[in-house]
Amino acid sequence: MRDADILADWLPSQGLALVPGSGLAPLGGGIANRNERIALTSGVAVLRRPPPGALAAGASDMAREWRVVSALAPHLPVVPRGLAFCGDSDVLGTPFLILEHRPGIAIAGSLPAGADGTALLDATIAQMVALHRLAPDAVGLGDLGKPDGFYPRQLAGWTKRATAVWDAGLPAAAADLIAALAAAEPPDGGAPVLLHMDLKPDNLLVDPATMAPQALIDWDMATRGPRGFDLAVLLSYWTEPGDPVALHALQAVPSLAPGAATRAEVTARYQNLGGHDPGPLAWPLALARLRLAVAWMQLYRKWQRGEMSGDRYAGFEPLALAVLDQALDAFRQEQ
Repeated sequence: MRDADILADWLPSQGLALVPGSGLAPLGGGIANRNERIALTSGVAVLRRPPPGALAAGASDMAREWRVVSALAPHLPVVPRGLAFCGDSDVLGTPFLILEHRPGIAIAGSLPAGADGTALLDATIAQMVALHRLAPDAVGLGDLGKPDGFYPRQLAGWTKRATAVWDAGLPAAAADLIAALAAAEPPDGGAPVLLHMDLKPDNLLVDPATMAPQALIDWDMATRGPRGFDLAVLLSYWTEPGDPVALHALQAVPSLAPGAATRAEVTARYQNLGGHDPGPLAWPLALARLRLAVAWMQLYRKWQRGEMSGDRYAGFEPLALAVLDQALDAFRQEQ
């Protein structure tokens, strides 16, 4: 039975209905989770579910995303409303959720003609600041995640994932980076805030003319922790023209566009737009780069197994290694 037919049978249990004869239309832009446009009798919506095949531990957590968007939507206008959640993998093969559809475009490595890169950066940082200002207890997320010992636990988790994805042995840069991070773990510092964990321009749908934010998506990793880590994750993607050429292919954010901000300027924008001091970022940035390299290798392995289609994944292995090299070099220079 087609997914659309299964979905049509399930939706009435949630008080929703698919437009008769309509199907699922893939929405482009993402590299992992699947997002598909569906036509409900009440309006357009988005079906969101994990990628096919085996998932890494904690990845693509639709139950977490459902909880987070349900809690945040009344308090943060840029968060789409959740319409329905299904945790039963027997329905469509994986848990899934349905979100309201918001107009807008997602911008990754290249700015559209005429787009204002500074406005896009400010829109992204402003939403990060707004999220970090929310009191977790006040929005019903005071028990989300485990903020105590955040950095050691993140390092342990990504070390485990790295060992799994490079099952023939860690690359030297990964092993050296993990050892260097373990030897210099920082204190968590400050009261924990709500973290998106992947807050970058291609997860912020914007008006193409004004760069005004329309929707902040991809909440499946959200948690509580030190505010500096959300900023470090954004910076881990922020390749500069002077970085090694191998990193220029990352193309996850439009940081190579003429006149784009530097990483230092991105950090300054966070504070200038009302964010608190994020604290020292060398260690969080190195961890975020380790995380990025492992995530890219996980996607590469899925592509190798035939679970992901698209030629772009073929280059994810050398990209992961280039990110590791940059992370280790930069962290050593900071010590």
